[in-house]
Amino acid sequence: RLARALAAAAVGGHNVLLVGAPGNGKSTLARALGALLPPLDRDERREVMALRSAAGLPVDGSRGRPLRAPHHSLSLAGLIGRQGSGGRPGELSLAHRGLLFLDELPEFRRDVLEALREPLEDGALLVSRGAGSLRWPARFQLAAAMNPCPCGQSLRGREHCRCTPGQVQRYRGRVSGPLLDRIDLILEVPAWRGRPGADRLSPAAACALRRRILRARRRLRAGRVGTLDAVDAAWLDARLAETGASYRQRLKLRALARSLAALDGARRPGRDVLLESLDLGLRWRLALSAPGAS
Repeated sequence: RLARALAAAAVGGHNVLLVGAPGNGKSTLARALGALLPPLDRDERREVMALRSAAGLPVDGSRGRPLRAPHHSLSLAGLIGRQGSGGRPGELSLAHRGLLFLDELPEFRRDVLEALREPLEDGALLVSRGAGSLRWPARFQLAAAMNPCPCGQSLRGREHCRCTPGQVQRYRGRVSGPLLDRIDLILEVPAWRGRPGADRLSPAAACALRRRILRARRRLRAGRVGTLDAVDAAWLDARLAETGASYRQRLKLRALARSLAALDGARRPGRDVLLESLDLGLRWRLALSAPGAS
């Protein structure tokens, strides 16, 4: 299930939040998503090289997409960059055309988290200082990870969790509703119970999955995956109305359904894919938004 969800995220460029206990492999999964993304094309590579050069970083011309994983002690200036003489891009722009991974999401400063909203919406960032301003490109895909509660053990049951309902609510509340609104998939990462390494794809399987993702991306871009038919659209709207989902969430769920359909080689999303999209996009969102949820 997680592999399919990450593949759909790679197809549609969907933002992902991974929720699970410490040591469950959230960081590994986020980096696996980065490995599933297709290589940069020529124009994208030029953009990435220009931003690295502006930041004073080595420029190697690699076709691999950027993967930035700043520590949660990151300052606002480190995130958005500096306007200064000549300007210097921050982590948001260094992740342009690639993946920005934020581990321990609730531990980041509130101003840092809120600064994600503009580029997640617009793909660019306006940095203003005094009378001047500078616009940096910042079209990245977000992968974030967090524990379900301060101690990290609430998914194992109340007997394992040391947190009070108030502590859980305050911890989850550090990630604001408007930021959650910009995340497409919220995935629970359970503890792995198999033998070590058994959950890893073989090189051949990973290569086949990347080819499948690339084909699905091409189908989406070529308009070969249609929108919902009238009956399914009405059914989805009725389900979303029951949850109080925002207009942005509704658009994101429809886009996620199209990515899953593209991955399956389908002409349009069917009811099974819509149910899957609701599970991937809404179940944990409701839990994170509910006061005192555990």
